[in-house]
Amino acid sequence: MAKKKTDTESKSNTKKSKNDVAVGVVGSGSFATAIVKMLVENCKVVHWCVRNEYVKGAIEQRGHNPTYLTAVNFNLKNLKLTTDINELVSACDTIVLATPSIYLSDMMDNMTCEYKDKIFVSAIKGIIPKVNDVVAHYLRDEFKIGFRNQAVIAGPCHAEEVAMERLSYLTVATVEEETSQKLVDIFNSDFIKMRSSKDILGNEYSAILKNIFAIGAGIASGLGYGDNFTAVFVSNAIREMETFLEAIYEAPRDVNESAYLGDLLVTAYSLFSRNRNLGNLIGKGYTVKSAIQSMNMVAEGYYAADSIYKTSKEKGLALPIIDTIYGILYEGKNAEKQYKKLTTKLN
Repeated sequence: MAKKKTDTESKSNTKKSKNDVAVGVVGSGSFATAIVKMLVENCKVVHWCVRNEYVKGAIEQRGHNPTYLTAVNFNLKNLKLTTDINELVSACDTIVLATPSIYLSDMMDNMTCEYKDKIFVSAIKGIIPKVNDVVAHYLRDEFKIGFRNQAVIAGPCHAEEVAMERLSYLTVATVEEETSQKLVDIFNSDFIKMRSSKDILGNEYSAILKNIFAIGAGIASGLGYGDNFTAVFVSNAIREMETFLEAIYEAPRDVNESAYLGDLLVTAYSLFSRNRNLGNLIGKGYTVKSAIQSMNMVAEGYYAADSIYKTSKEKGLALPIIDTIYGILYEGKNAEKQYKKLTTKLN
C-alpha cells in the first residue's frame, strides 16, 4: 500500500519552481520595492540597484527597505544588491526601470557597459525632464534602444497593496510576443495577475495622464467637492485621455480597459495616491511649492503637467481639465475660481 503524502510533501511537490531569468530592478522607492517583491516570487535571484550605500547597507542588515514599504521583508539569499547600474545591467538580460522620472537620466547617464539585446522595462509614469519626453522615446533617442527591446508596465497597481499581497493587475506592453510572455511568467503570482498589450506609447502616456487627473481629483476633494462631482470629473478625464492618445499615437485601443480607465480610477480615488494627495493639499489652501515640499515621495503628475499641457496646445486639443490643472500648478491661478469655471465645461 502506497504511503499517503503529507500536506507538507504535497505542497512541496506542487510549488512552482523559480525562474533562472537574470532580472534586475533600478530604483529604491515604493514601486521599485513592490516590483522586487513581485519578482522574488518567481525568480531565484533578483538584482537590485538602489540609490546609495546607506540604502544598500540598511537592506543587507535589516532585510527591508529602510524608507519605503518597510513591512516587506526579503530573504537576502534572493537579492543581489548594488549601487552601480553597470554592475546590474551587465549581470541581467531584463532590466526594470523604476526610479522617479526626474532621476532616471542621472542614473542612466552613468551606464557605460554593453546593453545591446537586453530588454528595458519601464515602470516609470512620468516625463523625463532632460529631454521633455516619455521614457520610450528617451531610451530610443539617447541610447538607441528600439521598441523591440522595450516594455512598459501599467497599472492599476499601488505599491502599498502589493506589500499587503492584495490582488492586483498589471498590463505589460511590448512589441514582441516572446518578450511579453517572458515578463508575464516572471511577474504572475497569487496576488499579481498579468495582461499583455502592444500599445507601448498608449500605456505609457495614459499612466502619465492619470497622474495629472489624480491631482485634479485631489484638488476637488480639498475644495470640498463630493463624490458626485468626482464621478463627473473622472468621466470627463477618461475622454480627455482618449483625445490626447489618439492625437499622439493612433492605435487599436479601448480606454475602458483596466490599464487606462482602471489605472485612472485607482489613482484618482485611492488614499494611497501621492498625486491625489498633492492635489488635496493644494485644494485645502497650500501653495503648490509647500504642498510638494510636505510630501516625502515624488508626485509625477506635477512634473508631467507642464509637458502634457504644451503638447496639447501644439496639437490644438481642447482639454479643459488639463488646462485647469496646468493653470493652478504653473500659473498660480486660484484653485477655487478655476474649478468654478471648470464645472461649466464638464458634462
